[in-house]
Amino acid sequence: MLAVVFQVRDGELQTLLWERGREPYRGAWSLAGGSLAPDETLEASILRHLATKVDLRDVAHLEQLGTWSDPGRHPERWELATAYLGLVPLGIDPRVPPDTGWHSVDELPVTAFDHGSIVLAGRERLRGKLSYSNLGFALAPETFTLAELRDVYEAALGYDVSATNLKRVLLRRGAIEPTGKRRASGPTGGRPAEAFRFRTRQLEVTDPFAVLRPPA
Repeated sequence: MLAVVFQVRDGELQTLLWERGREPYRGAWSLAGGSLAPDETLEASILRHLATKVDLRDVAHLEQLGTWSDPGRHPERWELATAYLGLVPLGIDPRVPPDTGWHSVDELPVTAFDHGSIVLAGRERLRGKLSYSNLGFALAPETFTLAELRDVYEAALGYDVSATNLKRVLLRRGAIEPTGKRRASGPTGGRPAEAFRFRTRQLEVTDPFAVLRPPA
């Protein structure tokens, strides 16, 4: 069992990795995970490993990503791995152990086994689902301004996003709604920004044929 956990931190998409303290790949970085107990489901198992091994409990969305079974993925034995994709909302700062840290997906450190490619597969799944669903709820805080939501989408998608176009698309799909409140203006002044929220914080397919693309 492996967990590909993403969060937008410092304006970029980051993933949670822990540094291996033993061979094989001692000193390389790995995805969190472990073995499946006989009396638990796959989802329960990955949540247990995240809670006990990297002290992470603030997962807003969890879904199965895939199974990796290449005979050569482990240098010492044949080992099957089922990976899950987990998302943590912006603004939450989980306390993780000293051997665990957040790393930019664009600049991954040396990773063990095939974990680097699994991280990239998770990013592709995330980008695809942001196109046709309301999955942004799992990366965004409970309430947000359009500028904050744009920053989340830009970090996850990897290209510039227009806040105006994003608002139009998500309102048309019924994915977000205004809270009726405004955020206080910052130190530079200006008009207080309107606050929004996702209509539901459960996954919904809002436009099954949509594809978000970079600006021309």
